[in-house]
Amino acid sequence: MSNSNMLDYTRTLYPEIEPYETGMLDVGEGHQLYYERVGTPGGKPAVFLHGGPGGGMAPSHRRQWDPAKYDVLLFDQRGCGQSLPFAEIENNDTWRVVADIERLREMCGHDKWQVFGGSWGATLALAYSQAHPDRTSEIILRGVFLARQAEKGWLYTYGASEIMAEQWDAFSGHIPAEERGDLVKAYYDRLTSDDDTVRLPAAKEWSLWEGNVATLLPDEGLLDDFADPAKAVPFARICARFFLDDFYLEEAQLLRDVYKIRHIPTIIVQGRHDICTTPRSAWDLKKAFPEADLRIVQDAGHSASEPGIIDGLVRATDEFAADRPTS
Repeated sequence: MSNSNMLDYTRTLYPEIEPYETGMLDVGEGHQLYYERVGTPGGKPAVFLHGGPGGGMAPSHRRQWDPAKYDVLLFDQRGCGQSLPFAEIENNDTWRVVADIERLREMCGHDKWQVFGGSWGATLALAYSQAHPDRTSEIILRGVFLARQAEKGWLYTYGASEIMAEQWDAFSGHIPAEERGDLVKAYYDRLTSDDDTVRLPAAKEWSLWEGNVATLLPDEGLLDDFADPAKAVPFARICARFFLDDFYLEEAQLLRDVYKIRHIPTIIVQGRHDICTTPRSAWDLKKAFPEADLRIVQDAGHSASEPGIIDGLVRATDEFAADRPTS
């Protein structure tokens, strides 16, 4: 385990890059996934798993790997980003997305690849690698979320509410007092309404709450991004559905099954002041998975855009590029 010194960051994202290939993959059940490939064809394979559930890709996500050494696939998960249908919650769950990742690997023709994910993407990275350890060369995690009841309660019942008090009051205040005993259910009912005047304000409030707990310092640009209906609607609808259904995981399943991946080289980058996915989860994972390299960033929160987190993630991809041959 290591602790990054405050403000001692030399690594930044690689330069802006355009995909060398884009497309749509039909995965059945009415879903089509938008994907991009960046870097060097034939380079070290990697897959990027975005957060949420219900988030999507951004151009900055392409820049976390050395494009001369890596061949990276990024994709919008079911209902997200440019994937179709927009904001769809039917036939959309953890294990279907895990199966989609495997379909994408087969499409690319890789024997195995590096699995990289943050927040919900970290949850998904653990689920995929435990289901397909023989197809996973390394794992890079940021902001570990294990989808346990305590973690869900921290975000939507009691915990983060005590730190982001005024933001919590705005989030919970959108729901009538008599329904606040189950905020996730109350929001889900509104997010699935056919009435735009009900659905859109709920989506904005849900997304703003997530945006407010994402960074150590306030980031108005990030909050504006979260409030954009094109992103807020799929993010909120899909996220609320996954929370209601316990992420389609048994309690502590990802810790229980960590024995399946203890041989896989793994780096965890975790912000010390992460209000969204607290360091407790990363530490619990480290205790169950002592071979993993847990790197605590002392002056960072949750967001992948914070300098210390960028530094940690880019260092991780560079280290694996140097240590591991192309597969």
